[in-house]
Amino acid sequence: MSNKLYVGNLSDDTTEDDLLYNFGDLGKCLSATIIKDKHTGKSKGYAFVEMSTEAEARDVIRICKGVELDGNKLIVSEAKPQKDGRSSGTPGKRKRK
Repeated sequence: MSNKLYVGNLSDDTTEDDLLYNFGDLGKCLSATIIKDKHTGKSKGYAFVEMSTEAEARDVIRICKGVELDGNKLIVSEAKPQKDGRSSGTPGKRKRK
């Protein structure tokens, strides 16, 4: 297991500082990054939070099941690595037909 978490179903009102504050109550929260639309700058409704240890990450997943933040029930799980190693939104090379 990793110490990086996926946090979904975020309210548009939730900020990275809100995540740092709330997850910091459960352990040492190293970072919180809300994923935003590159054109509008608005939240896509999910974020990645990094806890200092895997044990803290496991505890956060267990404790946050069904917890509400800014009126939305959070979805918290282990972050999955990207399959192809590219960052999202990066186009791959297309083969000519």
